[in-house]
Amino acid sequence: MKILGILIAIFCAVTVGLGQARQPSSPSSPFYIKSKAQIEEISKELEKQKGNQNKDIVPAKGAQMRVAVFHDEDRKDDLYELHDNSDDIYYVLDGEATLALGGELVEPNEISPGEWRSKTVKGGNPFVIKKGDLIVVPRGTVHQRTAAGDGFSMILIKVFATKQ
Repeated sequence: MKILGILIAIFCAVTVGLGQARQPSSPSSPFYIKSKAQIEEISKELEKQKGNQNKDIVPAKGAQMRVAVFHDEDRKDDLYELHDNSDDIYYVLDGEATLALGGELVEPNEISPGEWRSKTVKGGNPFVIKKGDLIVVPRGTVHQRTAAGDGFSMILIKVFATKQ
């Protein structure tokens, strides 16, 4: 009987201990809210500058994501790219561009760990993207953006496999 009491006491202690070990996580970073007006203001600021511009709207350092607004005046002949460790999500704010997706890099060059570039690609398909479109480019997918004419603006959300 004494042994049964000890076993019950041990069981209760272990059960209570296990129940208390797990706790909800804490935020990994502060939250951000950017209004439509704030995004439009950032986009207008970038449009005023010459050339292709971008601005982070959520700090990427120490995070697993990057959020930035991009504005392209004239983006031609960029290298094709592929990311081993990050997914890209585009939301088109204004304008129109051609996004080449898929295929295989020809003679790829690793410019930094997991970041590949190439002048040419074998295969793949071009897609016209325009205001209001949402595009998900999973890691490992070849892609290249071309924009010409009146300008092109988008939000990029880059999701990294690990914290940067």
